[in-house]
Amino acid sequence: MSVIALSEVTAEMVDLVGGKAAGLGELIRRGERVPEGFCVTTEAHRRGVVPAAEIIAAYGRLGAGPVAVRSSATAEDLPDASFAGQQDTVLNVTGGAELIAAIGRCWESLHSDRATAYREARHIEHREVRMAVIVQRMVTPTAAGVLFTANPLTGCRDEMAVDAAPGLGTTVVDGATAVDHYVLDGVARHDTGCLTAAHLERLRATGERLQDHFGCPQDVEWAIDADDVLWLLQSRPITSLFPLPPATGKPLPRVFLEFGHVQGMLQPVTPMGMATLRAQITAMLAALGVRVEIVDIGGRLYGDLTDLARSRSSRRRLVKLMAVDFGPRAQAVMQHVLADPRFAPTSGGTGRGAGQGAASLRTAGRAVVGIVRALARPDAARIRMFEAIEQLRVRSVATDDLRTAADRLRFLEARDDRDDSDAIMWPIVAGMLAAAMPATLLKGVADPGEIHAVLGGMPHNVTIEMDLALWRLAQGVGEHRRLLLDTPPDELAARHLAATLPDIGMADFLDAYGHRGVAEVDVGVPRWAEDPTPVFAALANYLRVTDPGQGPDQRFHRAAAAAETALGELVTRTRRRRPVRGRVAGFLLRRARSLAGLREAGKFAGLYPLRERRRQLLLIGADLTGAGLLEQPDDIMFLTLDEVRAAVHQDVDHRGAVASRRAVHRRELRRRSVPVALLSDGTDVETVLPAASALDGTLLGVGASAGRVTGPARVVRDPATAHVEPGDVLVAATTDPGWTPLFLTAAALVTETGAIMAHGPTVAREYGIPAVICVPDATRTISTGQLVTVDGGAGVVTVH
Repeated sequence: MSVIALSEVTAEMVDLVGGKAAGLGELIRRGERVPEGFCVTTEAHRRGVVPAAEIIAAYGRLGAGPVAVRSSATAEDLPDASFAGQQDTVLNVTGGAELIAAIGRCWESLHSDRATAYREARHIEHREVRMAVIVQRMVTPTAAGVLFTANPLTGCRDEMAVDAAPGLGTTVVDGATAVDHYVLDGVARHDTGCLTAAHLERLRATGERLQDHFGCPQDVEWAIDADDVLWLLQSRPITSLFPLPPATGKPLPRVFLEFGHVQGMLQPVTPMGMATLRAQITAMLAALGVRVEIVDIGGRLYGDLTDLARSRSSRRRLVKLMAVDFGPRAQAVMQHVLADPRFAPTSGGTGRGAGQGAASLRTAGRAVVGIVRALARPDAARIRMFEAIEQLRVRSVATDDLRTAADRLRFLEARDDRDDSDAIMWPIVAGMLAAAMPATLLKGVADPGEIHAVLGGMPHNVTIEMDLALWRLAQGVGEHRRLLLDTPPDELAARHLAATLPDIGMADFLDAYGHRGVAEVDVGVPRWAEDPTPVFAALANYLRVTDPGQGPDQRFHRAAAAAETALGELVTRTRRRRPVRGRVAGFLLRRARSLAGLREAGKFAGLYPLRERRRQLLLIGADLTGAGLLEQPDDIMFLTLDEVRAAVHQDVDHRGAVASRRAVHRRELRRRSVPVALLSDGTDVETVLPAASALDGTLLGVGASAGRVTGPARVVRDPATAHVEPGDVLVAATTDPGWTPLFLTAAALVTETGAIMAHGPTVAREYGIPAVICVPDATRTISTGQLVTVDGGAGVVTVH
């Protein structure tokens, strides 16, 4: 079939008519007003011959007047790929020869540079895409534009947005002229711009119908002709919206804070990882006397903080408590939420009835005892902590008698009632408090940069020790240097796993640190022991450091020496000006240097049982693959433990569910921006905050490690393949401990998220490199190769 009338097209014909034509056919079948037309199908495109006779005949049936010729590729107007403007549209086409030429132009646009790049960015196979072409009677509008049934700027699902201009709608979608912008939020409007209040009400009602029918927010192109008739030219899903929070059935709005960036992770979590992390975070918060529901939104971890925000007792401390781990961006959005009348304290509520409130007396007592013990005898606290971590490592390993999938499942479901949390948690909390409190005590006496300097070169950090171990490995590769520099990291990793790589000490390194990796808190993500590609990439970066003075070990020792000097000078000065505060601050800063480096140890400890959990899951996955219930062993990471149990005991086939979840996961991996906080109506809270002012060429963030450096930017999204030259400024959305080997060659760090005491800034301070965090859209505003200046004291990045 080469030509088909739009009125005969159904939603199931995407492969034949493309996404845009399928959407128009569905509109017609729903009784919406769509300009009459026909579709030249993908069959014609597949054959490579324009069916001129059929096209001319169909054109005659339309009246042979002016028509619009529009692309409709099979990978177009889809839920996760709009292809907006990527392929051609030709308007006011008149005559058979001009029509045939316009169809050929649409075909050719399938292979334009912009369409090809768009497909590659979304991992859409070029050879699998076909082009259909829509021919419709031309509407001559008095006004035209675009209707979004959800606010595309804020994500709010309770608002619609309209952009309109007189004449053709192409001026709106092409950005060729100023447009009238309307937000439809239920408030009555006067006639303004090119649309009347009646027009806007008609558009709102149309948007509600289309959204109800298609089941998701729609991006609708429309036109109003001289007879005041509203025509629909297209309706497709809005692909840019972040997913909605789960419905709660409660009338008042709720607020959800993103938790993943605390662990330096903005990528989506696998379903198995989500289930594991939700349980771990809930238990960790419960140990601190806080109950927060952890929910999955777009594969990311969000905490429902509504009850805390509405509690009279907890809301007073909420913003301040978020400073350590969540950082200034989260604090800003929560301050906005607390000022919103919809989140006013509930009458007479303390939060206890909602499962919130202050920590229990028992937890508070344990906290006081643990923190005081650690501050009083930090060396003993460290010894107890690492003894507890070693015990956890040993007992996390499964016994050798696990033979079947059922045995392994029982192991995963068993509870370990031994609790080492006090020995591990309270020294970390003590160190974080000791590092955070001096800023308040020394206000007006010392600036943040001076305090950051004291917190540099911190000892006892397991992540720093890991990075320096890899540096020592790099120093000892000898004759294998060129091999490691000239061979792609993935090839080196494959050779290591196949035991065909010369012995450079990598096996010993992975014995100690192979349970780590990027996004390592997700059990669904491979560890370095399984895929050491990122380690070999970091190793190559280390080998590019030719100045011994820039060696990471030297930089760390210089940062430590500078910190001790800064501490002495700061204590002397503050004790002269404020004797009591000076003594207290000095004590805390010395304890911070003994304990704050332990911050990474808690996560490091938790990775041991996670590694064993992953190993057992993969073995179960292999059994299920052999039984034909999964396609491959790591498909198990896209199931929940309940679903695994059903597969093991009832032979339930989950291959369909896995394929669907993998597709969603791949789509979410492409998302470059994750909201810090969401309201239950989908509003990204940060989008409604007042914009911070900045001079041209400057980006404002938060200073997290003092110093000032100018160098070429290196925007990195995947540390597994990152090539970072000495002196580069590392720019990333976020970082976790799996990224820190890159810090050893970077001159400075810029991130979009974070908190001053988070992993990335902590390691940056300890290497003595400037860091600016919480720079919105840094990875999109800055390009690799641009010269930038990072001022870690002022929190400013200047793009030259």
